Amino acid sequence: MSNDLIAKAAMDRRLAEIITPVIEDMGYELVRVRLMSGKTNILQIMADKPEGGIEVDDCAKISTALGAVLDVEDPISDEYALEVSSPGIDRPLTRLKDFDMFEGYEAKIETGELIDGRRRFKGVLAGIEGNEVLINLEEGKETVTVGLQFDWLSDAKLVLTDELIKEMLRQRKAAGVLNEDGFDEIETDADTETDLNEE
Repeated sequence: MSNDLIAKAAMDRRLAEIITPVIEDMGYELVRVRLMSGKTNILQIMADKPEGGIEVDDCAKISTALGAVLDVEDPISDEYALEVSSPGIDRPLTRLKDFDMFEGYEAKIETGELIDGRRRFKGVLAGIEGNEVLINLEEGKETVTVGLQFDWLSDAKLVLTDELIKEMLRQRKAAGVLNEDGFDEIETDADTETDLNEE
């Protein structure tokens, strides 16, 4: 159901099958799921709105809903911490539509197999064509457009550039989410709820 970029390991895929319907019913999209083992296992879930611009309170709502479902399904035998986050500015590109949406921005792409003797590609995204991701690479003094099959990709993310930061800020302003007062309110609400739960 999900591709390798959204969920790499078998366990991640199993989790994606449980998580995706819950997130989609709430009007969000799953960007990536990773169960990371360490001293404490962390189940890291990245979600977004279809049009982008997920906020702190959205992540809190998703976390509450997923916590309830995961308690029932209980797919992870060990203890773990659930982390729901936005994809961030230099976000991972995990779906074909991401490569289309961020056309014109710089990205790093890695493939599972060697393609023309290389696995790593860094350049400017040039959209998609069918099931191929197009990327403009600087080869010496000329720009070459390379098409990579989406299925070949093992990792892909945007590169943090000034242009990207400006565009993200512009989008947030346009969506009306750059309002500092609003952030304070969200945090206060969340804190109050936590206090109530602890009593």
